[in-house]
Amino acid sequence: MSNLGLRNKVLVFPFETDFSYVALVPQKDMALQAFTLCLRVATELPEERQIILFAYRTSDYDELNVWREKDGRVSFYMSGDGTFYHLPPLSTFRTSLCLTWESRTGLAAFWVEGKRSTYQVYKPGHSIRPKGTVLLGQDPDKHLGGLEATQSFVGELTDLNMWDFVLSRSLIQAWHYGHKIPKGNIFDWATIKYELSGNVMVVDDD
Repeated sequence: MSNLGLRNKVLVFPFETDFSYVALVPQKDMALQAFTLCLRVATELPEERQIILFAYRTSDYDELNVWREKDGRVSFYMSGDGTFYHLPPLSTFRTSLCLTWESRTGLAAFWVEGKRSTYQVYKPGHSIRPKGTVLLGQDPDKHLGGLEATQSFVGELTDLNMWDFVLSRSLIQAWHYGHKIPKGNIFDWATIKYELSGNVMVVDDD
């Protein structure tokens, strides 16, 4: 059963489980040569535990997975080895987090509170494949099988938006401050199509 739109709403994942997640339905095919992914995240989970922040998987590959690693670094993986960043720690207070990548140059960076990390070059020439599943809260190891509680997300997620191009610094900063910017053409939080499973609450963002 699909729901539409999460404007002024927050997803709360209150417990560590291997069955609670939110599936997101993209507005267009996720065959991507570039992207910007933004979300606001808060968690009480301790540093020494992996946390999945975003998972997009096709039948054979983790196409785009974003993690907080056991050592506190934040990483992302596209079909194989990942790339890792030392960012300010995620905490019980909301962090605005964006990730940008483009295939042409391989330039990849995280943005925290509107500030960019050092660029890394990661998988130039790569393409993200379409026809997969996007999950929040769990890492689908086998295309919606093999969920693990010890990797699950516990905390709050809101304002997730995704574009099939790299947003400029000024637009990422505008998003961080809550200003109006062009809607995400893959995911737009205000109109996002989603399905809840397990213990996930949709609450007002007050």
